[in-house]
Amino acid sequence: MKFGVIVFPGSNCDRDMMHALQDDLKQEVVMLWHKDSDLSMFTKEDCIVLPGGFSYGDYLRCGALARFSPMMEQVIKFANEGGKVLGVCNGFQILCEAGLLPGVLLQNDHQKFVCKNIYIKSENTKNLIGQVVGDKVLKIPVAHGEGRYYADAATMEQLNKNNQVVFRYCNENGEVHINSNPNGALNNIAGICNATRNVYGMMPHPERASSESLNNIDGRAILEAFTYMN
Repeated sequence: MKFGVIVFPGSNCDRDMMHALQDDLKQEVVMLWHKDSDLSMFTKEDCIVLPGGFSYGDYLRCGALARFSPMMEQVIKFANEGGKVLGVCNGFQILCEAGLLPGVLLQNDHQKFVCKNIYIKSENTKNLIGQVVGDKVLKIPVAHGEGRYYADAATMEQLNKNNQVVFRYCNENGEVHINSNPNGALNNIAGICNATRNVYGMMPHPERASSESLNNIDGRAILEAFTYMN
């Protein structure tokens, strides 16, 4: 299989993602420019990644302009046909703006940019990531100013009913508590997936926790999950 990593103007984690996938996981990576519109080289076994950063300078709101790029039009089509898609941080914001994932990412409740290691744990094993990660508590960095996940009551009910919550913020012992929530996200949500479990979004950066030289490889299991067949 192979990964396609989209490069938007303002992306700053695209190379981090490329190195994590290519050097740490030994996967084939294709860099995709936001103005291109050809994903014909990818199949449903492959995965398209929307990396972190500040696409289009976060004008209007995070991800609002990137959602209308030529490449995103193809990503929407790819996802609707069952292709695997992962959005990290700004990529998560773009997926929500594009309607591929429900809810929105709002400004952090403390109104400050947060950049630190946090802990997350998988909510269940009924998705690609949960099947690989299991119940292990993962230490993964976050770096965002607008990472507070929010959805209305009806959407939240659907997410919980369909087991679409992938990760929740927790402490190092795996206890989900507001004190372990870095941004005020509703119900400590750190990542979700769509109803068909082929589109995933998360605020923490697994690509920044995939190298032994950084003394943290907790993020590898998250990325490795997308190398398995559906």
